[in-house]
Amino acid sequence: MRPGVSRIVLAAACLLSCSLFLRAQEEQSITVRLLDGKTGVKVDASNVLVQFDHHQQKDGNWSHQNDDGTVQVRIPPGAMVISVHATYDNAMEFYINCDVAKQKNTEGDTWYPISDILKSGITMPNDCVKEKIADKIRIDPKQGEFVVYVRRRGWREQD
Repeated sequence: MRPGVSRIVLAAACLLSCSLFLRAQEEQSITVRLLDGKTGVKVDASNVLVQFDHHQQKDGNWSHQNDDGTVQVRIPPGAMVISVHATYDNAMEFYINCDVAKQKNTEGDTWYPISDILKSGITMPNDCVKEKIADKIRIDPKQGEFVVYVRRRGWREQD
């Protein structure tokens, strides 16, 4: 091969590898695992609402739940934090996230850092049960996994 041609081939290979690297960075995703806060069993949600960076979108980012109870969520470029909520009864009722279960206002959003989820995984605190039971049903997350504990609303919490 001539010296000029080898430089062109090398430059093309470098550009291709850089573009593939940037594309891989843009298309990061995490796995959200929805579990019942009282039993630790997977939850079959009607819908899953995913929000990023404190944005309250009118229509939201609704995601599809897989048969194994997980949701694959693509992370938009530049997103820093995530909040997840799920619905039941044909999307008429929202589950209560167990990280706010003991608070007076259970409607609020709790935001979790995406970088920590991607690096080592995060398990949401489970205040739906006593600490001893929560420790028994706790699942250690895998890298890129966000474990979310939820519970149905009690009759006193119905609108």
